[in-house]
Amino acid sequence: MPQKDYVKAARPKTNAANRRPARSNAKAAAQAPAKPWLLLIVTFVLISGFVYFLWFLNQQPATTAPTVKPPAKTVKKDELPAKPTEEPYQYIKELENKEVKVDVTEQQQSSGPYQMQCGSFREQQQAETMKAQIAFAGFTSEVRRTDGERGVWYRVVLGPYESKRQATADRNRLRQQNINTCQIWNWS
Repeated sequence: MPQKDYVKAARPKTNAANRRPARSNAKAAAQAPAKPWLLLIVTFVLISGFVYFLWFLNQQPATTAPTVKPPAKTVKKDELPAKPTEEPYQYIKELENKEVKVDVTEQQQSSGPYQMQCGSFREQQQAETMKAQIAFAGFTSEVRRTDGERGVWYRVVLGPYESKRQATADRNRLRQQNINTCQIWNWS
């Protein structure tokens, strides 16, 4: 079934009297050849004018701007001092045969082992949860009960460590597992 053109069907039909008369083909054909000739003539005039302009520029004598000489300045030469015959500094020769003594003091080792506390809770269940998280990270910890002035606390503690460097290394591995609450204490 052919498609119906609804747009064309909705337009009102115009009367033959209201239509504008169409141009005659003879008149349109007579005007068409005049435009390309006019365009060719304008193009030719522009190109010839450009060529003449270039030729005119080539024929002009080159004019130079008058040169103004700056006032003459007296140039003073920097005279270098005479080269010394002997090296004025003797420290190179002196240091070759000299022995340097340095006092080395040994660093004091911190006293006592270190421990790392990862949490302090009021309820033992919370401390056991933290201990399990640390166990999943691969470390052994313990829950210590502490009776203080403010009541009972359950602390999750790792250690003891012989050096602070070992404790710091373990704390960094726990931080990689998103356990960021650990603090290192000197346990003495």
